[in-house]
Amino acid sequence: MTHSLNWRKWLLYAGVTLVVAYCLAPFYWMLVSSLRRTSDIFDNSLIPTRFSFENYLAVLDPSQSFTRALLNSIVVAGISTVLALILATFTAYAMARLEFRLKRLVLTLIIATSMFPVVSIVVPLLKMFVDFGWINSYQAMIVPSMSFTLPLAVWNLTAFFRQMPDELEHAAMVDGCTRGQAFRKVIIPLAAPGIFTTAIITFIASWNEFLIALSMTNKAEMQTAPVAISKFSGATQFETPFGSQMAAGVLVTIPLVIMVLIFQRRIVAGLTAGAAK
Repeated sequence: MTHSLNWRKWLLYAGVTLVVAYCLAPFYWMLVSSLRRTSDIFDNSLIPTRFSFENYLAVLDPSQSFTRALLNSIVVAGISTVLALILATFTAYAMARLEFRLKRLVLTLIIATSMFPVVSIVVPLLKMFVDFGWINSYQAMIVPSMSFTLPLAVWNLTAFFRQMPDELEHAAMVDGCTRGQAFRKVIIPLAAPGIFTTAIITFIASWNEFLIALSMTNKAEMQTAPVAISKFSGATQFETPFGSQMAAGVLVTIPLVIMVLIFQRRIVAGLTAGAAK
């Protein structure tokens, strides 16, 4: 019996190791490639024969405007996340607590709106934003981004609020709170893990958005980081700066990794919280 349990444990560890290696392999190769010299970029060794930071220096060169692109990504993703969370929190609470006809249909329509391919709405949005004078502006990237992050946030938070017992609000109102005060002082603090989890998901979705940012901007100073990476140019028109693109990819990924590491406990708590919480 003990022998069988040991085998199961080792098989579990082996499976987890394979999954982690499979998931991290692209990022590892991107990191290694970013540390190669330009002359060694096609080297297939797992470790660079000679470490070099020339790709990072090239990316951070002022002529590339990559630092401005990172700032634009932070602004767009940050505002999109905050607005989506504010709207989704109230909407999800209403969907979880209120009873009305066709509620399930409404929730289905909300999540269905995020399933439309981005390419199918880019042209109508571009025409509308040209009429509004929004091209090369933050709102031209934030509003379309919210059309995909907001339904996802509403769906996640609705499921989380449903797990919280109604007795929480009832007990608060017995103690003298109004419905709004019970929501603000009792429900929101208890829902913090779910809100943090949803914030991470929506921020990552906004941070990685490419097609809308590419279509709504034609000025270098308004481009987000994914768009700026796609437009990196080599020394000649026939050269593709693989090393610089890899270095930029590492720099774009680092903020997401740091954010997950900082809030990992809240993320795990949000993913595992149940009705008992």
